Parts: sequence; structure tokens; C-alpha cells
Amino acid sequence: MTPHTGRNDALRAARLRRGWRTVEAAAAALTEHGQQYLGDRQYTVSARTWRRWEGDRPGWPAEETAIVLHDALGRWPEDLGFTTPPGWLRPEHHEEADVRRRAFASVTAAALVSGPVAPQHVDPALIGYFQQQLEGHYRADMFLGPHDLIGTVAAQYQLIDKLVRSAKGETRRGLLRVGAAYAALVGWLYQDAGDMDGASFWRGVTQEIAMRSRDPHLIGYSLVNQAQVRTDLGDGFAVIDLCEAALDDADRLVPKVRIMAMQQQAHGASLTGERRAVDQLLDDADRLLPRVDDDLPWGNACRRTPGYLEVQRATCYGRLGLGAEAGALWSQVLTIVPETARRDRGVYMARQATAAAAAREPDHAVEIARAVATIAVETRSARMRRELVTLERAMRPWHDAPVGRDLAEILAPVAEGT
Repeated sequence: MTPHTGRNDALRAARLRRGWRTVEAAAAALTEHGQQYLGDRQYTVSARTWRRWEGDRPGWPAEETAIVLHDALGRWPEDLGFTTPPGWLRPEHHEEADVRRRAFASVTAAALVSGPVAPQHVDPALIGYFQQQLEGHYRADMFLGPHDLIGTVAAQYQLIDKLVRSAKGETRRGLLRVGAAYAALVGWLYQDAGDMDGASFWRGVTQEIAMRSRDPHLIGYSLVNQAQVRTDLGDGFAVIDLCEAALDDADRLVPKVRIMAMQQQAHGASLTGERRAVDQLLDDADRLLPRVDDDLPWGNACRRTPGYLEVQRATCYGRLGLGAEAGALWSQVLTIVPETARRDRGVYMARQATAAAAAREPDHAVEIARAVATIAVETRSARMRRELVTLERAMRPWHDAPVGRDLAEILAPVAEGT
């Protein structure tokens, strides 16, 4: 099976996701789409033109074709491998800016409520109430994914923020602590939904509230939260910096926070190519795991997630390109992850599929991807979609083979749902 030698793999992958198996079929389908979309029966795209687009020098399509490509494939030419000309502005540039402004206002609304607010009595029992609700939100996140929970959890954070402004003494400090945990969860939900701007904003809110609470455990937790965002952005050195800052005064921290910082630092080490550091950090974290005995209501993934540290190790190994080692670990992990944890299972299986591709087992990778695609459509998890994009890259050597075409067909519904 010979790897595809053309340079514009992005356009080729996009047409295969649409089910356009050949260049001729793609040109005919885009012609028909363009004639309907533009209301112009003279509009045509030839197979020769499309073949050039998938070659070494794709050039740049005419503006009306750029619009047709976007409507048909859901991406603008610069995201499809074309050579962007100087000064190119997307036709919807101004509308996009308005959408971004509205989206940012929506993201920040719950955290930036202007005061003052009318004073009210705040019963200390409310702290326990919000803590109990938090555990329920963690469970719901495992089943539902991010989109159905963001509004609910953000609204509860807004209520906590309102109560903090009236509460005093220990009640106020207790609400600050639980408020930081809610902000962290909102940040995670935005991150899982693929909105890194929203995630970064809420991670910042988490850190502010943690600092105001004066709780060293929460401050360490907030730094780990910031490191998680940096991991998704591929900034390994920033991950390491943040985790080292969290561990500067490790003796003051409960074992759970130290474990979180060490495992996240291992992700940073995997991004910088340091396998030995990955293993050392995760081995150290594993020795601490039996000592986790706090009753803090947040950050309990190490207790709640089956095979928590092996999940991290397998993920790091996959990032390091150790396909066989990662695949063996994922096989072990997935035997203990419950079927009810749909979103987590989907993410892990997508990583397992990528590990299979790295180990030169493309048929096994596609078999796994078939189940993942269904979960990705159901949960709308951006994390899972990103893992499937990584899988597509790992499967490039088989683009022209039947197994590669099968993968494109399997993943088409995921792309349509983005």
C-alpha cells in the first residue's frame, strides 16, 4: 500500500469525508452544489482543476468557488491546503467578528456580574448544598458531555458569586472554595467543548477565586487547571512551568493535588519528548495514590476514574509515538472503564485507534474508530473529535487503500456534526 504523494492532503481528506471517492466525482458534485448555491447553471469545476488543487501547487480558487467550497465542505480554502493570497479576508469576516463578540459575552456573563448586589443573609448550610450538587455535575459530565451542562453549572457559579458578596467570615471563605471548584468545572466543560478561549477565561476565574480563598490546595489545583489548557495547546514547557509552580511547596498540599500536578507535568514532558521524565513522574504519583484520603469535593478524578494513572501513561506514550506500548495499556484500561462513561471511553478508544495506526495495524484502528464515531456524534465532545483528527493523520499512509476509504466514510458523520 503506497502512501499518498500529493501535498494537499487536507482537501483530499475533506472530499473523502463527503464520500467523493475520486477527483472526477468531487468535481461533478461541487459543480452541482455550486450551481444550486449560486443559482448559476454555468458554474463548473473541472476534474483537471480539482486534480491541480490536490497537487503540489493548489493555487487559490476564485472567490465564488471559495464560498462554494466552504458551503460544501464546511471549511474555507486556507483550511483546505490552498495557498492563501496576501490580503485575503473571508466574505463573512465582519459577521464572524460579531459572532465572536457575542460568544465572548456569553462565556463571561456568569463571572462578570456588576455590583453592588442587595445584601442578604447567607446560611452556612448552603456550602454543603453546593458541594453535593458539584458531585452530581461531575457524574453527569461523564454521561452527557459538555454542551448540556455548561449553562447549568455557570448559572450556579453566578449564584455562588452573588452569595459571596453578602457572606462573611468562614461562610464567605467556604463559598469561595466551592466557587473555585465550580469555576474549574465550567472551564473544563468549555475545554471539552473545544472552546479554548472560554476555557482559558474560566481557568483564570478559578485561579482568582482560589487565591481569594487563601486555600493552598485550591491554588495548586488552579495551576493544574491552567496547565491542562496548555496541554491541549501543545505548549509542553508552559505545562511543566505551571506544574512545578504548583509543587513548589508540595509538603503543604494534600496527596491528591500533588498527584494531579505530577500527572499533568508528565503530559508536559511527553510534549517535550522526555519519556524518562514521564515514567518517573507517573511512578511517583502512583506511590502517593494510596494516601489520598481527603474529603474535598473537587479534583477527585484520581479516585473516580478507573486506571487513572495508566490512562495518563497511555496518553503520554501515544503522544511520544510509542504505538505498541500505548496500545497494550489502552487494552488494559478499557477492560475496567464502565460502558456508562461514554465520553471517556470514546476519548480513550480514539487514542487506542491512533496507537494501533502507529503500530502499523490500520485494520484494527478502523475497527475501533467505528465505535468511536457513534459516541462522538452523541456526545459532541470536541476532545474526541480532536483525537479523531489525530487518528486521520496517523492513517495517512493508507489514504488510497480500502481501509483508508473506510475510515473516511466512518468519520463523515462526525465531520458533519461539527
